[in-house]
Amino acid sequence: MTIQFNCPNCDAVIAFDDKHCGKHARCYTCGQGFIIPFKDGDKAKKVKPTEEKGESLPGFYRAVFVDNRQLFTTPRNVTGLVFIATAVCCKFFVAGRNYTLTIPGAAYTVDLPLPIGHVLHAAAWGFLFWYYMEIVYSTAFDREDLPDVVVGGPRGFVRLIVRSIYTFFIVLLAVELPLLIYLATSAITNVEWPVLFYVFLFGGLFLLPMAILTVAVGKDLTLLRPDYLVAAILRGFRPYLAPAVLLGAAGAIQTQANQYSNQGFAVAAWHLLLNLTVQVVILIAMRSIGLFYRHYSCYLQW
Repeated sequence: MTIQFNCPNCDAVIAFDDKHCGKHARCYTCGQGFIIPFKDGDKAKKVKPTEEKGESLPGFYRAVFVDNRQLFTTPRNVTGLVFIATAVCCKFFVAGRNYTLTIPGAAYTVDLPLPIGHVLHAAAWGFLFWYYMEIVYSTAFDREDLPDVVVGGPRGFVRLIVRSIYTFFIVLLAVELPLLIYLATSAITNVEWPVLFYVFLFGGLFLLPMAILTVAVGKDLTLLRPDYLVAAILRGFRPYLAPAVLLGAAGAIQTQANQYSNQGFAVAAWHLLLNLTVQVVILIAMRSIGLFYRHYSCYLQW
């Protein structure tokens, strides 16, 4: 159900789904931070004074490279960290567990594939991507600890995973669209330009943190406009390098981290450690994306 209320600063009408009640948010009109009320028409509580448009906040680099260590030392974050570790272990141990159901018949048998491992692997990544979005959103609006893990019942959990996978697909499609156009053109013309391939590939990946920020905070896929993404990056290029490099490092480590496939104990332990390390880096990267909004929201076009 949608609830409506007025901004406590500029009186603009704001609407949120009631599942966000009690969370921090910010008015799109004036930038005022507030806590989403629990009832339709209730007054939203201010959480900080309105910032002057065009002015960034200091302390971004300290928040990213020093204060983020509190993610792993604050007792309130134990639940979130345990859920992340559980999702990682789930995808690590079951990724290769696909089965075949053999149905015997009078004349022939039917082998029915059961891709249980692939389904659970996708579900784990769907949950993780949802939680990444929650981390970015809560960090953007001044929350220092990890967000609560509230997924609802089984149906709600499935919807959450499907929606998260869909959102990630759209985000990836938006930033890698030039690459896809290049690949299609190359396939039709049989002409390949390896340099262009890597330019489009890594250029799209460089846009990914800004695209994640746009979807997590803006809550609108139509905001994934190239001019919005590029303009904000150009204005805040130096601080933007922090989340971009962190996310790139996580991706590089992930390419070296295999899933469990009956390796020896030492090899399996090493790859599990790599998978967990990826999540540590991603956590810091997602926090830094949210911190970029907190400190440099004046650079965003929306």
